[in-house]
Amino acid sequence: MRRAELKIGRRLLAALACWVGVSASAATAGASSASCTGAAGEKPVYLTFDTGHMEIAPLVAEVLQRHRLKATFFLANERTRTGGASLDDQWAPWWRARAAEGHLFGSHTFDHAVWAGDTKGGFKVRPTAGPEAGRTLRWTAADYCESLQQSATRFEDMTGKKMAPIFRAAGGKTSSALLAAAKSCGWEHVPWTDAGFLGDELPSDKYPNKMLLNRALRNIRSGEILLAHLGIWSREEVWAPAVLEPLIVGLRERGFCFATLRDHPRYSDWLKR
Repeated sequence: MRRAELKIGRRLLAALACWVGVSASAATAGASSASCTGAAGEKPVYLTFDTGHMEIAPLVAEVLQRHRLKATFFLANERTRTGGASLDDQWAPWWRARAAEGHLFGSHTFDHAVWAGDTKGGFKVRPTAGPEAGRTLRWTAADYCESLQQSATRFEDMTGKKMAPIFRAAGGKTSSALLAAAKSCGWEHVPWTDAGFLGDELPSDKYPNKMLLNRALRNIRSGEILLAHLGIWSREEVWAPAVLEPLIVGLRERGFCFATLRDHPRYSDWLKR
């Protein structure tokens, strides 16, 4: 076994040690679904994940299965800790299983191309993955649309299912011109809300998991779109078991339920097209 794989295994084992207690408390709280039913007085929130290095993806899947929650995943072909990429053949079965469970999927541009400015006739972008990673490129609107579609094509190749016509800009960075360009080729942007930023991409030494969990439980209100990642390079603590499951349990105790973007007032009509 390679050294990198051993390190990942030790990190996950340490994370699972704290996960056991949370999972037990979740089980005693009952296995009822935390999904919204449309009843009056419900407080919906919308859980979304962007791709990342995928180390915590199996843990995320188990938490969602246990609580019978549907989430939205935004897909880019990002570098993983094991030297591959998040949409490669190693991860295809994982995505196929999530698609079979009925989650929603959108694009995150194929090479996680971060908008860096508008130009005459297009945009400057900086991919963080793929062969052009780290370079500043000049793209036309058609180039950006092609990158969005590339993730959708790969998703269909892996799962046999169509991707929803929604996307999240890499890094959340956009301009009105970029949003208009994406919409012209059939893509609607889904940002996160301020209080929905769960902070897993923040450095662990300044923002430990307990702080992130407490902040989320304190600040999240009805209607928030929550953002997390399937692994983030800037964070040393393993986020999923320490924050995701207690967050779900804590929000349910506060009367929140988990809806999908199919039911969001801004996106529901778009997704019915």
